[in-house]
Amino acid sequence: MYKIDFKSPVHVYFIGIGGISMSGLAQILIEEGFTVSGSDSKESPITKSLENAGVKIFYGQKAENIKNSEKIDVAVYTAAVHPDNPEFIAVKEAGVPMLTRAELLGQIMKEYELPIAISGTHGKTTTTSMLSKILLEADVDPTLSIGGIFKDIGGNIRVGKSEYFVTEACEYTNSFLSFFPKISVITNIDADHLDFFKDLNDIRHSFKKFANLLPDDGTLVINGDIDNTSEITDSLSCRVITYGSNDKFDYYPSDIKYDEKGNPSFKAHLPEGDTLDVSLAVPGIHNVYNALAAIAVADILGIDKEHMVSALSMFGGTSRRFEHKGEIGGVTIIDDYAHHPAEIKATLTAAQNYPHNKIWCVFQPHTYTRTKALMNEFADALSIADHIILADIYAARETDTLGISSKTLCDKIKDLGHECNYFPTFEGFSEIEKFLLQNCTKGDLLITMGAGDVVKIGDELLGR
Repeated sequence: MYKIDFKSPVHVYFIGIGGISMSGLAQILIEEGFTVSGSDSKESPITKSLENAGVKIFYGQKAENIKNSEKIDVAVYTAAVHPDNPEFIAVKEAGVPMLTRAELLGQIMKEYELPIAISGTHGKTTTTSMLSKILLEADVDPTLSIGGIFKDIGGNIRVGKSEYFVTEACEYTNSFLSFFPKISVITNIDADHLDFFKDLNDIRHSFKKFANLLPDDGTLVINGDIDNTSEITDSLSCRVITYGSNDKFDYYPSDIKYDEKGNPSFKAHLPEGDTLDVSLAVPGIHNVYNALAAIAVADILGIDKEHMVSALSMFGGTSRRFEHKGEIGGVTIIDDYAHHPAEIKATLTAAQNYPHNKIWCVFQPHTYTRTKALMNEFADALSIADHIILADIYAARETDTLGISSKTLCDKIKDLGHECNYFPTFEGFSEIEKFLLQNCTKGDLLITMGAGDVVKIGDELLGR
C-alpha cells in the first residue's frame, strides 16, 4: 500500500473531491504542504472553497483529466467510484498508486501520536463533536475530522499542530478496518447497512476486528450496554474501559433530569469515585451516553474535568442532529438526520420532552435495502409521533426497489393503528408542504427526518 508521509509532500489526486469526507482529507493535505487536485460531477460550495485554496478541480470525470494533470503521485477514490469510472481506468493504466478514502484516512492517522477513532452504528458524529468541543475548550490544538458540519470550526475539518487526531470511523464497507487508532470508541452495534453486511452477526464481527486494531498500549472505550460485549472484548490485549447505564460500568450517569426543552442534566460517575455535574444543551437520553463516551476519552487523555463540564454545557449539536431550523405560524421546525429505527426512536423520544402540542414527523426512508430489512422496526419507531408523513424512499446508491415503496411502510404503520399519510415525491415535496400548512397548528412540533434531502421541506416552509 502507498504510504503518505507528511515530511515528503507529493501530488494527490482525488476522484470525487467534492464529498464532505474527501474534501476534508484534501484540506488536511493542503495544510501539510501537499499539492492537491481532483474532480467532481459538478461545482458546489465545497469545490469552490477548495479552488479558492488553490486546488485544480475538473468538473465531469473523464480520462483526459488524468492525462492533462501534472504528474500524479497517488490517486484517492471513494466507494462510489467503480472500476468502470474513466478516471479510475486512466489512473490504473498510468500505473499511478491508488488509495481508498479510508486507506488515506488511515495513513493520515499514522502521522499522529494519539489518533482517536469514534465508531458505532449511531452517535458517531455527535460523540466526535462532543469530544472535539472538550479538546478545543482545553486548548490542546487537535486535528479533527467530523462526519457533519460542526459550527465551532465552521465545517467538518480542523487542522491542528498537536499529537491529537480525532475522527469518525464508519463501518460501512468495513472502511474503519483501514484505520490505525490508539484509542477507539464503540457507541453501539445495531443491524444496518444490510446491502453490505449479511446480518447483525456479520456487523458484530466487523466491530470485533475494528477493536482488534488497537495496539497493546491502546484503549477501547465501549458502551457496556451492548449485548454480549465480552464477545467483542475478550480477545483484546489493550485496556478496555466501559460506560453505560449503571454502576457496573466504569462511567455511568445518575440523577438524570430534563429542562423545559428536553435537555438532560446528570451526575457523571467516573472511576475512583469522582463525579461531574453535567448539563447538556442538546436533548435526549441518547446524548447522555454520547457525552459519557466523550468524558471517558477526555479522562483517559488527562483533560481537566472543568473543561469537560464547560464544553458539554456549551455544545449545541451539529448540523442535522435535532437542529432547530425556525418557526412558522407558531410551529417549531426541527431537522434530524435519523434514518435507522434506533435513531428515529431516540429522536422522537427526545421530542417528547420538547415543548409541543402534537409531534409531526415527515420521514424520508433511506435506501430500499434498509427499508425492507427493518420495515417492522421503522413502523414501531415512527409510531411514537402523533402524525406521520412519508416521502418516497431516497434511493442513494441503489436502483432496485426490491418491490417496496414508502406506501408499503405507510400501510404497515396504519396496520398498527396509527395515522400515516404518504405523498409520492418524485416531482418534489410541494404536496407535503401544502398538507403541513393546512394541518399543523400553533404549538405543534414538526420534525423533518432522514438522510436524504428531506431537509428541503423545512427550508422551503421557512422561506415562505
